[in-house]
Amino acid sequence: MAFQSTSDPARGRLLLLSAILFISYLCVGMSFPIVPIYVTEQLKLGNVWAGLGVGIAFLATIVTRGHAGGLSDHRGAKVAVARGLMFYIAGAVISLVAGLLVGAPMPSFLLLLAGRLLLGLGESLVAVGVIAWGIGIVGPGRSGKVLALVGAAIYGALAVGGPIGLALFDRFGFAGTMGISAVLPFLGLLAISRIPGVAPHPGAERPPLWSVVNRIWLHGSIVCLQGIGFAAIGAFFTLYFHDRGWSYAGLGLTAFGGGFVLVRVLFGHLPDRIGGLPVAAMSLAVEAIGQFLIWNANDPILALVGAFLTGLGCSMIFPAMGREVVRLVEPHLRGTALGGFSAFQDLAYGLTGPMAGLLADRTGYDSVFLAGTVSSIAGLLIALSLRRGRAAAFN
Repeated sequence: MAFQSTSDPARGRLLLLSAILFISYLCVGMSFPIVPIYVTEQLKLGNVWAGLGVGIAFLATIVTRGHAGGLSDHRGAKVAVARGLMFYIAGAVISLVAGLLVGAPMPSFLLLLAGRLLLGLGESLVAVGVIAWGIGIVGPGRSGKVLALVGAAIYGALAVGGPIGLALFDRFGFAGTMGISAVLPFLGLLAISRIPGVAPHPGAERPPLWSVVNRIWLHGSIVCLQGIGFAAIGAFFTLYFHDRGWSYAGLGLTAFGGGFVLVRVLFGHLPDRIGGLPVAAMSLAVEAIGQFLIWNANDPILALVGAFLTGLGCSMIFPAMGREVVRLVEPHLRGTALGGFSAFQDLAYGLTGPMAGLLADRTGYDSVFLAGTVSSIAGLLIALSLRRGRAAAFN
């Protein structure tokens, strides 16, 4: 196939887009593990506030995914990505200012929330825009591959960004880390100017977002349920290790991201080859095992193995279900559908932080990962049900 040729310009553009996404998303990855530490240890606020500080960025994406998808469809994906990168920069700068007010906990926290909201808006625009841009470059037949590469870039940035963020936090503090993170999306903004955009669909009829979501909500529910395990690791793995007095707390996202990227690199073709639902079912079973190991761990190595298995399991669920979503809608609605679909993942990330914070306050940090285990099993049951329904439809 032309896409598989090493000299194919479409493939080169897709890989360049993925690289830009990776560099830019380090802005998010570097902040992920240090926000709860900053809120609990420096601002002296509780776990619920720490969870809110992490989760509000993802709640912001929920209410803006429809806008991001509509902008990609109507104005073009390149416009959406450029705007998103500018919001990344603004969010990081405001978070930097919050870090300078550590002596005033509540004003600092409120500014931090504002910065995280802008970061969430940026994430919505960048992620949906890059996916729509990539599918426009290589075609819907390779949508699973596009989603796999995009996810590898995002979670690769989380895997690398986590320990980098913790190291910078120790060296330069929260404000210094946010200042450094603001530079990365600026580099991405410069780089996308070299990639041609894809044609939008400005004149096509567009049904309401909710009518599109109604066609994809079960697939989105699977993504939402799998996202709880990742959000639990991102928000509370470091605090879980600190609470138990274990070393290697900064390696949680690295272990997760390593497993995630490994599967994306080796098996990113599977949704396009065997279908999304079989891949999702296998993946959710692995994620459930990983979350169970973290919950039941009696030493840090076992917990890190659980984080790695969670990464293995989470890796292919978004592209697997995204491939199914792309096949359910017309071409001019892909951006809108992917925006609504992505909002289900954002829902998991946004609600897990504060709700898991409440759970941790009452029953300990380990219970957060028991909730992740149960959620993964629930997602597995939905995937198996959809698969049985499809098989029955063909018989």
